Amino acid sequence: MRIPVVLPLWREDALGDRFESLELPLAADDEGPVAATLVRHTGPGRDLAGTAAAAQAARDTRAPEKVVLYLHGWADYFLQAELADHLVASGFHFYALDLRKFGRSLREWQTPGYTADLAVYDEDIAAALAAIGSDIAGRTGGSTAPTVHLLAHSLGGLVAALWADRNPGKLGTLILNAPWLELQGSSLIRNIAMHLVEPLARTDPRRPLLLPSMPGYWDSVSGTAHGEWVLDPVWRPREAFPVRPGWTKAVMAGHAAVAQRLDVKAPVLVMLSGRTRIQAEWSEELMDVDAVIDVEETARRALGLGRRAAVFRYPGAIHDIFLSRRAVRQEAYDDLVLWLSLYPG
Repeated sequence: MRIPVVLPLWREDALGDRFESLELPLAADDEGPVAATLVRHTGPGRDLAGTAAAAQAARDTRAPEKVVLYLHGWADYFLQAELADHLVASGFHFYALDLRKFGRSLREWQTPGYTADLAVYDEDIAAALAAIGSDIAGRTGGSTAPTVHLLAHSLGGLVAALWADRNPGKLGTLILNAPWLELQGSSLIRNIAMHLVEPLARTDPRRPLLLPSMPGYWDSVSGTAHGEWVLDPVWRPREAFPVRPGWTKAVMAGHAAVAQRLDVKAPVLVMLSGRTRIQAEWSEELMDVDAVIDVEETARRALGLGRRAAVFRYPGAIHDIFLSRRAVRQEAYDDLVLWLSLYPG
């Protein structure tokens, strides 16, 4: 009796044509069922294998397929369709992962973005890599594992750096777009903050902290304010997600690990704005600066990620380099493709 093959159920994505998404079930936690969501760019739709004979020859001789996997930041999700288009046009397969409790993966019973341990995302990334491997094999007819380049933004950059340190040999390169590698200010401020947060993290880890609202950066991005991008109001709210003690402790533990230096084996590229200006409300200046992280402190931390780490600076960029003004992000696209061509896998 022939056993039917159950294919993964890719659906049309919220970004519309060219994009599809796949739910990745994960182990349930104390809030109930959990899933991550993998998004793929459908690409040009070409048959790389051709006839049966050509397919076998291609499997024998073709270099591994090149994949870029994107990770989003805090109170965020994948929306950078232009970035995906550019990379696909440059010969890469493009995927993005909305982590559990973010974006496409957020469920109504869940605490948005919450975790008490950043290592929990190892399961999300492992599920994504397994699905990508299967998808690439199905789309190309090849049997060689693809070379994966991990491109991560802000909080996702911290998650990706820690994951890459724990998982040597899994990546072609690691590209960090304005990664959140240290608390704004310095390690001294982080140490003070940790002492304040730790008792709350033990007694009431999900209780929202009363912190000032900082909508200025959102206003720089959103097309309903001063930016040019369509933002989902639930997946990326103007006031962001509430910050909670358990999550804050987990993030600061990640910062502390970075401060002790990592040993990422893959080449690392860190992309940063030219300068920082952190303020609550929008002003015209916020269209040309990073309003979220300290770029000077991040540049110093970046050089401790591994022995092959480079820092590229982009004067005029906002926090997300790829959501900056067109001239800035075009330069970043070109640099990114050049970097990836230097380390093909």
